[in-house]
Amino acid sequence: MGELLNRFLKQSDILIPILIVSVVILMVIPIPPFLLDFLQMANISLAIVLLLVSMYIKNALEISAFPTLLLVTTLFRLSLNVSSTRLILLQGRNFQGKVIRAFGDFVVGGNYVVGIVIFLILVIIQFVVITRGSERIAEVAARFTLDAMPGKQMSIDADLSAGIITEEEARKKREDIRREADFYGAMDGASKFVRGDAIAGIIITLINILGGLIIGVLQQGLSISEAAQLYTLFTVGDGLVAQIPALLISTATGIVVSRAASNENLGTDLLNELTSEKRVLYMTGGVILTLGLATPLPILPAVLLGGGLLTIAYLNTKGYLNKTVPASGPSEDFETSSQEVSRSTPRPSGPPLTSAEEVSEIIQSDVLEIDIGYGLIPLADPSQGGDLLERITMVRKQIAYELGIVISPIRVRDSVLLSANEYIIKLKGVEVGRFELFPDKLLAINSGMANEEIAGIYTKEPSFNLDAYWIDEDQKENAINLGYTVVDSPSVFATHLSEIIKKYAHEILGSKETEMLIDGLRVKNSALVDELTPTIFKTFEIRNVLKELLYERISIRNLPIIFEKLLELGSNDIKDTVSLVEGVRSSLSRQICENMKSADGVLHLIILDKNTENTLNNYTIEYGGNYTLALSPQLSQNLLNNISKALEDQMMKNYNPVILCSSPLRFYFSRWLLSNIPNVNVISYNEIIQEIPISADGNISI
Repeated sequence: MGELLNRFLKQSDILIPILIVSVVILMVIPIPPFLLDFLQMANISLAIVLLLVSMYIKNALEISAFPTLLLVTTLFRLSLNVSSTRLILLQGRNFQGKVIRAFGDFVVGGNYVVGIVIFLILVIIQFVVITRGSERIAEVAARFTLDAMPGKQMSIDADLSAGIITEEEARKKREDIRREADFYGAMDGASKFVRGDAIAGIIITLINILGGLIIGVLQQGLSISEAAQLYTLFTVGDGLVAQIPALLISTATGIVVSRAASNENLGTDLLNELTSEKRVLYMTGGVILTLGLATPLPILPAVLLGGGLLTIAYLNTKGYLNKTVPASGPSEDFETSSQEVSRSTPRPSGPPLTSAEEVSEIIQSDVLEIDIGYGLIPLADPSQGGDLLERITMVRKQIAYELGIVISPIRVRDSVLLSANEYIIKLKGVEVGRFELFPDKLLAINSGMANEEIAGIYTKEPSFNLDAYWIDEDQKENAINLGYTVVDSPSVFATHLSEIIKKYAHEILGSKETEMLIDGLRVKNSALVDELTPTIFKTFEIRNVLKELLYERISIRNLPIIFEKLLELGSNDIKDTVSLVEGVRSSLSRQICENMKSADGVLHLIILDKNTENTLNNYTIEYGGNYTLALSPQLSQNLLNNISKALEDQMMKNYNPVILCSSPLRFYFSRWLLSNIPNVNVISYNEIIQEIPISADGNISI
């Protein structure tokens, strides 16, 4: 059946002209009522298809045959008017046209006065509103397109002279410009067809009513009221059958011109363009079948037309029509592709960067990206049982609850530049993490509890750089007994990704992420947001404070508290970032202390002694408008050695080490220390909460 349909499509350049000639012949050759029913249903079907297609196209060039189609559909409706008029006047009360009877009896309730009113309203809507507006839009579009042609031609010539495009590409661009101008010029004239159709509908209806009265009274001996009831009802039904499709097509015309010629012959363009969107065919076929089954409309034409459209849509879906239609759908948080062009295949040569869309393709837009080797594709493919994408989703949610930052969707792609089991985590296009997984093995991690080595592939665990071994499944129990922590490959990846995000959270927080947080707070506390920004602080100033908090892994989830403190500080003309950060930290002191407590519920502190603080204050200098701690190499090394020893002593006792210093020094000392020893907690005296037990476990001195 698919081959037969393909053969039909290839002969469309012959069949379409034959159909158009048949439409003209339809005006003079009588047809039986059942054929009239079929053609009128076909007219409704065509109108629905055109309306839906006009909604799906992105620009007018996608339906370049529309101006000619407008003429054909107008001629087709007028031919049906002539054929139906002939049958109504000849057969009278014996007229068997089911579509017209349905509109006369079902749509207007058998009342020809109501039918006349509805008919006139439809004509007025079409003629006064839609057609006039479409005609004006087409006229203006044609005028502006013609006025812009010289500038576009000069642009093409300049690109050709500069070598940006080839001669063939320049020729195609000039042809597109010409076709666009021709299209809007043709639409300007074609709009007159629709306008004339509305006028012709009124005249034909009046003539039919008058002719029906004459035939009924003078030839059939009916009274004037009987003749009016009989022929007027049929005539109004016929007018509605014609005007409803006309109204749909008028609407489609307005849609097309408010958004240009064809490359193929009319038949090929019509069939290709009208059947390219299978959703349209499915919906139209369903509508026609519903009309035939749920209304008094004839069932046979509805089944034939609706079933035919559904069959064509099904064949198109299965690929029997040899056409490729890009499928659209909602974008996902994560994307995988086994045919990623950018990974190794060079892009085809062509005009470089000639539009904003092309430029946008080379701009780094993804905050986080993950490239995986082909051996890890099963882990990321849900159809193969992989749950890597679900784990990424869970990591994003975990980070949101833990740090209060909303991570933008992460793109996952395969890359032939990597080894089979390798993956890379990129931050703003730059690699920040890399590791090699073995999907069929488990990772046994020595967190300090294991004293014996185990048979396996030695490696370093990526998150905390611990000794680890890739082992087989049957070694799991033995590894656990020896004190190893055993995890699977997806868990290793998820932990690595989570630690990377935590480490670089302050860099991940950009303008978009900050706006999302502010918009989220505005939902429940709009007054606070509106009072703070942009009157007191701009968005970038708020972002700078949040970035400094994230740098020390302080959660910004308590955004209302942060905003209230910023509002208080800003109202007192405190605007420098350091003072704002320290002020916000003091308002978050309970949260900070709770997160820094050790497992025994006590805040174990290592205190920076007074003499050391005084010495460090003397080394706080201004550089580039900002203050920083500039220590001599010898002093820096001595201090780091003392701090490392104190931290090691605390960690050996399974305490979470926290360094305590004065508030004026805390910010600069913390920045200096974190650049040398990561993940160290430094708090000030202002941030200690009385309800939390504290223990001074040592001093740091130079």
